This record gives sequence, C-alpha cells and structure tokens, in this order.
Amino acid sequence: MAPGTVMLDTPLPNPAHRGKVRDLYDLGDRLLIVATDRISAFDVVLPTGIPGKGAVLTQLSAFWFERTASVVPNHFLRIADGSPDDGLPFELPPELAGRSMIVRKAQRLPVECIVRGYMAGSAWAEYQKQGTVCGVHLPSGISESEPFPEPLFTPTTKAEVGHDENIPAEEYAAALGIEVANAVRLRSLALYKYGTQLAGERGIIIADTKFEFGLLDGEPILIDEVLTPDSSRFWDVDSYQPGKHQEAFDKQYVRDYLLGLDWNREYPGPELPPEVVDKTARLYREVFQRITGQDVRLP
Repeated sequence: MAPGTVMLDTPLPNPAHRGKVRDLYDLGDRLLIVATDRISAFDVVLPTGIPGKGAVLTQLSAFWFERTASVVPNHFLRIADGSPDDGLPFELPPELAGRSMIVRKAQRLPVECIVRGYMAGSAWAEYQKQGTVCGVHLPSGISESEPFPEPLFTPTTKAEVGHDENIPAEEYAAALGIEVANAVRLRSLALYKYGTQLAGERGIIIADTKFEFGLLDGEPILIDEVLTPDSSRFWDVDSYQPGKHQEAFDKQYVRDYLLGLDWNREYPGPELPPEVVDKTARLYREVFQRITGQDVRLP
C-alpha cells in the first residue's frame, strides 16, 4: 500500500463478523482477524480512516500476546504474512499482511473488562458529579489524572449497538458465573500490572485499558486486542502532571478534537481534517515504537 493509503474494507471469503475496526473471517477452529484503518469515537465509526492504524493494532497486540502468555493464556497463533504457514483456505492479499492475525476460536464473553489505574475520562466525569467511579463511592479530594491507590476493575456490558453500560458486581458475577468472573477479574488486573510495569520502563503510563475474554475448553482466555492505543489511555511519563488533562498518545486525541465540534455524537460522524489524521497516525506509530523498541511494519 502506498504511504497515506487507508484500508476501510477487507472483502475476503467466509466473513464471520464486522466490528467497528476489525473484520473477522471463519477458518473452522480458527479465525482470521483483520484490523482495518477504521476509527470509532463515541461508538460511531468515522468516515475517515487513519493510515497504518490497523498494522499498529495488530502488531502491538501480537507483542503483548506473546509477552503475557505466561501471565494469562490467549488466543493468538501468528501474524498472517501470506505464506503457506498461515494455512489459509484463500490467498491473503499483500496489503493485509501485517494487519491480520490468526487466532484460536473462543466463545466471546459478554463483558468488557476495564481496569483503571488513574482518574481520567468517564471516571473523572462521574466522580466530579457524584463522587463515584462506576457506581463505587470514593474519598473526596481526588484530582484529575491522579493514580488510584490500587487499580479498579470496572466491567461493562459489551454492546453491539449503542453504549456500553457499567455492570454492578453481582450482575457481573451472575453473567459469567462466579468462577469465571473471579478468574477474569484477577487476570485483567494481572495483565494491567504487567503492562504498566513494562510500559513504564519505556516512558509510557497506561492510565486505563480494556480487555476482552472468551471461553476455550471452559477456560477464560484473553482475546481481541491488548494494550493498544484504541483500547488504552497512554500518557508520557516525562510530561505527566496530575491535576489536569494529559496529552494523549492514543485515540483520546481524536475524541478531544471531536469534543470541540458541534456534533451530537450520533451517526454519521464528521470527516477528520488531514492534520488530525496525520497527527493521529504519528501518535499511534510513536507509542508502538516506544513500547516495542521497533518501527511498525507497513505493507
């Protein structure tokens, strides 16, 4: 693909699901997950794509899947490169290499597992109004971007349409069953702890993130994506100052731009101007390079 080219659609055989960003293809007991360059904000897929975004998401997820496999089992098998080792029943177009991964198929659990280490985003907005975070009362006097004494596990519903909603602890346990719910909570917190330590050594604060899990042979395993700028809030260690909004190295940069527009957060979303597209692409590549120590591989 030429520099600056975006991929918004991936017409391959055996489509299984089209998400906001990822297209899934059925391979029997495996799936091919293709990360496009689509970007969503406030649950709306925007008409403008971000060049190279899908490659960043796939390769950064693979980095984390490989490093956290000893912490939490996951569904990752390999990044698809178009070689016979992929074992695909169709030819992989060259432009999909590096943005596609082959994974074991699992039964997706109907929750998003959010771990919050810092007071930011929707947590800060709720705390200002009600003194709570996801319905949990917290002491007064916590400032924006301040770290919590311990990371908070705040699961939400997984909504295909509309907004995700916070789940009280008893509903969360009922939805997954007590054993699976406990395992998912502990594994989410362990992943966050591992990720924050590694990223912190490389100058990045992971303020919060979300994980998804699926069941494979009755065991909850990590699926989808891991600690990417789509699923996480990344801040720079050197410029971090509690008490104010932090500069984003993630999708929050796009959200902040959109909040300055006269847009009702309903479909259709506005086009992003070239300067916002370019900076978003740079931020995604930069955080990839800082965490992995490598440059993202583009087709």
